[in-house]
Amino acid sequence: MLNLGDTFPNANLPSNLGDIDLYSYFGDGWGIVFSHPKDFTPVCTTEISRMAQLHKEFDARGVKTVCISVDSAEDHIEWVKDVAHYSGCKVPFPLLADVGGKFSQSIGMLDANADNTLTVRAVFVIAPDRKVRAIISYPASTGRNFDEILRLIDSLQLTEKNKNIVTPVDWKGGDVLVKPGCEAPSTAKVVELPSGKDYMKFVKIDA
Repeated sequence: MLNLGDTFPNANLPSNLGDIDLYSYFGDGWGIVFSHPKDFTPVCTTEISRMAQLHKEFDARGVKTVCISVDSAEDHIEWVKDVAHYSGCKVPFPLLADVGGKFSQSIGMLDANADNTLTVRAVFVIAPDRKVRAIISYPASTGRNFDEILRLIDSLQLTEKNKNIVTPVDWKGGDVLVKPGCEAPSTAKVVELPSGKDYMKFVKIDA
């Protein structure tokens, strides 16, 4: 089971695009590992389709994506044909085949309550230093919101560059908050609160 701040382990697994070494694939940039329960299923098809449609958005952020499930590479190869037909675009990223689920189990992606050994809808955001910066886990019944995942990446990358700020609720660019304990610039907008404390300090920053 992985936690925030842990090193994401390397793996070498077959995929629809051949054998993939995760560390080599991510290089010195950001990476995301998505898991999905099963090929040839409706919710998973909509998710992989959306990922394919948003590939340029991830690429623009310097993020490489991979998917993983316990299906075989042969199943992945056939399934991406359905995904491409449904989404209207090719699937440009690898779908890793963790047959038997050994790697998925080691990082906590298997659903212990499933009738079969299936991966949940997990998301691991991995920084260039291989550390896990964010973890999201959805049940098989609920598809993910990829706009939120892009928003999360934007926040993580911004706050990675500037350690003195944090992003507020529903942030999609624009003003951010000064991190508690950090000095605020003179241009900061301080919100007056009944407590008299000055912890709500907004600043403008270019995302």
